[in-house]
Amino acid sequence: MGYRIFKDSRGTEWQTWDVVPRLGERRVSDRRTVAAQPPHSDRRFRTERRILPGHRSVLTKGLDSGWLCFEAPSEKRRLTPIPSDWLHCRVDCLEQYCAQAKVARRISAELDAIKVDD
Repeated sequence: MGYRIFKDSRGTEWQTWDVVPRLGERRVSDRRTVAAQPPHSDRRFRTERRILPGHRSVLTKGLDSGWLCFEAPSEKRRLTPIPSDWLHCRVDCLEQYCAQAKVARRISAELDAIKVDD
């Protein structure tokens, strides 16, 4: 995972890092043709062991290959696909990538709001 901090032309400081999800790489269906019995006794009751749709985090379409995350004190954005030069490009280029990124929900801000209400 790469990480950069930069200030845009308005003076806003952005933290930037790449995110490559692992759950997106897991299979959704069973590729085995014959179910083999394990050599040991198993205490689990379910015979179905695949990861099924709906039982894992679902990524927004287009994010399964990863994204570039931009986070400022008041905003969070995601850019996909991850530009290959983002770690070494100039700050003005990184600012352009940030401008192209889509606004994302800030879970940390939502959690802070919940703590205040408690």
